Amino acid sequence: MGLEIKVPAVGESITEVTLSQWLKKDGDHVEMDENLAELESDKATFELPAEKAGILKIVAQEGDTLEIGAVVCIIEEGDGSAAAKPSTDAPKAEVKAEEKTAAPKADVDEEKEENYAAGTPSPAAAKILKEKGIDPSAIKGTGKDGRITKEDAVKAEQKAAEQQATPSAKPAEQAAATTPKAATGARDERREKMSSLRKTIAKRLVTVKNETAMLTTFNEVDMKPIMDIRAKYKDKFKEKYGIGLGFMSFFTKAVTTALAEWPAVNARIEENEVVYSNFADVSIAVSAPKGLVVPVIRNAESMTLDEIEKSVRDLALKARDGKLTIEEMTGGTFTITNGGVFGSMMSTPIINAPQSAILGMHNIIERPVAINGEVVIRPMMYVALSYDHRIVDGRESVSFLVRVKELLEDPARLLLGI
Repeated sequence: MGLEIKVPAVGESITEVTLSQWLKKDGDHVEMDENLAELESDKATFELPAEKAGILKIVAQEGDTLEIGAVVCIIEEGDGSAAAKPSTDAPKAEVKAEEKTAAPKADVDEEKEENYAAGTPSPAAAKILKEKGIDPSAIKGTGKDGRITKEDAVKAEQKAAEQQATPSAKPAEQAAATTPKAATGARDERREKMSSLRKTIAKRLVTVKNETAMLTTFNEVDMKPIMDIRAKYKDKFKEKYGIGLGFMSFFTKAVTTALAEWPAVNARIEENEVVYSNFADVSIAVSAPKGLVVPVIRNAESMTLDEIEKSVRDLALKARDGKLTIEEMTGGTFTITNGGVFGSMMSTPIINAPQSAILGMHNIIERPVAINGEVVIRPMMYVALSYDHRIVDGRESVSFLVRVKELLEDPARLLLGI
């Protein structure tokens, strides 16, 4: 009896996983701790390692939903790859050329038949009339002594077909005129089973809409000061820290500063209590191949710009490759999402429960704005803060967003902490 490899316990709230991909084939020789398959939970994707060396015998198939503790595969004793299974299909016997085949019966030549009475069909004609349900007595034979030939039967068949088609021709034309033209082009459909991650995303989004008093407040940010800083220092910044200077680090620093001033935006509801955090674990929404994920930057309030940029890069790469751990996906006190990378000008982000707020960034567009009584062209970005009105009041939400705007439009405050 081989060793059964079962779905491991990967978290208190996770009861089932989906077998997304086999990394080895049935019958392969595997080494101990070698990854066999990828399992996908509602939070992350993780790999299933071999617990000993041997021959892999697959039990579960790709796409199967498995409960915790279910058998995924069996590792049997052996030190080589499994031999290919011999074919059990018997070779098909060759068809001998001399085998008898039913030869088609030749039609009878009516001209050479001499013993048919007048009005009697020849064998070939009789066959046609019988198949088409035509009465031989209604046909005048043209053969010798008035016999019904094959040609007579064929003509009778054609005449009967024309008579059947003629009465319905006009209604058919009218129906064709009133029938809408059929759609042209491909009309294919395909069905895919929802992944555990996608099902969880759908469930949580509906829950948030139904169980929170979600509102959204908007503002706009003049991005020119930050863009000027990036243009001036991006080369030196990358040379010193080995990472590019992006917008996310500025937004994260601005958010953590504003959260310290308006702690309700950083809070959450647990049963009948409001939990306030004196730290900022910022969730960054990342679009991964299998769906939206929100890895967390821990204690973002104490990080420098380069540390934030490196964390964002590392988490984004892991999300793209499906390598995020459950720990990296768990928690978070506030979320930032950037729809601007896809061209979004304005949207209403949905809260990442159980958090109380989420900040939405959008694309930067040059627009005319009034500054000091003059109309100038500036790179502007709309920002949106969705919040749970059960915890956050309008004054707090608006003040929080205004504070973020002030810090972004005067980036020196982020560096000086004022």
